[in-house]
Amino acid sequence: MATTPIFNASCSFPSTRGIDCKSYIGLRSNVSKVSIASTRIATSQRRNLIIRASESGNGHAKKLGMSDAECEAAVAAGNVPEAPPVPPKPAAPIGTPRIQPLNLNRRPRRNRASPAVRAAFQETDISPANFVYPLFIHEGEEDTPIGAMPGCYRLGWRHGLVQEVAKARAVGVNSIVLFPKVPEALKTPTGDEAYNDNGLVPRTIRLLKDKYPDLIIYTDVALDPYSSDGHDGIVREDGVIMNDETVHQLCKQAVSQARAGADVVSPSDMMDGRVGAIRAALDAEGFQNVSIMSYTAKYASSFYGPFREALDSNPRFGDKKTYQMNPANYREALIEAREDEAEGADILLVKPGLPYLDIIRLLRDKSPLPIAAYQVSGEYSMIKAGGVLKMIDEEKVMMESLMCLRRAGADIILTYFALQAATCLCGEKR
Repeated sequence: MATTPIFNASCSFPSTRGIDCKSYIGLRSNVSKVSIASTRIATSQRRNLIIRASESGNGHAKKLGMSDAECEAAVAAGNVPEAPPVPPKPAAPIGTPRIQPLNLNRRPRRNRASPAVRAAFQETDISPANFVYPLFIHEGEEDTPIGAMPGCYRLGWRHGLVQEVAKARAVGVNSIVLFPKVPEALKTPTGDEAYNDNGLVPRTIRLLKDKYPDLIIYTDVALDPYSSDGHDGIVREDGVIMNDETVHQLCKQAVSQARAGADVVSPSDMMDGRVGAIRAALDAEGFQNVSIMSYTAKYASSFYGPFREALDSNPRFGDKKTYQMNPANYREALIEAREDEAEGADILLVKPGLPYLDIIRLLRDKSPLPIAAYQVSGEYSMIKAGGVLKMIDEEKVMMESLMCLRRAGADIILTYFALQAATCLCGEKR
């Protein structure tokens, strides 16, 4: 089977009047037939036909029963076995200018030429092991949808939560972080429910560890879910968030969570000195092997809105700008990171994620510790909304956003997409 020839005309045909045919390739003559090597082929045929080994029989040459020595002797004697011909150079579209190739020593596109080549040189990878799955829990038996976070629920701690964890583990996500929706009747100005050993979070940890002993459980250490004021710390009557008194409460909260079986406690409050105080409190109670993931660079961001709806934990007054970081600040993250390292943090976290890739990279470059990124509720909800409105491809944007967090330097990612993304990754492997 021959290929359709390209007729590179050296003269002007009526159908190409006004065009210098020598300067373009791909122009076909308007003659009805062209003779190539005594074979007549209609030029009206538009696609090139190329013979490949797979198209001839079963793609395998018939064995002749010759030994290696006989095969080599045949080749030396000039009896070279047949092989497929060099494939023709693919034709450019009609009208493509004929030019001299650029004199380039390096063409980076060579390393992007095919899926196999791109996979070979991919610098960043992502797997379900990189995900920590944030899960909202409540005292009820039924799962309650969260309006601002499509696909997310307040899970019943004895039923829906256990089922959701089973789904996550089935696709390789074995790390979760718990966020409780605390009954209003248990909230106080000092957040004492935070260190109740029989509270919602400790009970849930014990249940999950009984069911899945190897599950990695992260916990949130902060007072806002337990505070009647909705702040991460104790609020003085003049509105000031009390630092050292809050740290005292956080230490008791962290020890209570460790006692229940938490693997990693995660202070998200942004009080000064809390990492060192929590490390000392854990060690004093015999929990030297419980890790601390510090919310090192937690910004006073507008991306947290849906999360606060999920936990009903909006501040009753004011904002959190006196303890969370100014979104305009970059160098300040280094101050927080150095303090957390010195005080004994095991993991440094940046929150939010995608809008703060520069901070993730900064900490990755400056610290030897593992770096975590939190893809927060606002980031999640925007992608979900864009997908519902058909403005974006939800799945592709989801995976791209997670890969970007990894590329910036995040070792682990807290993401509400954990189950969905891991399911996609498992599908790719199959």
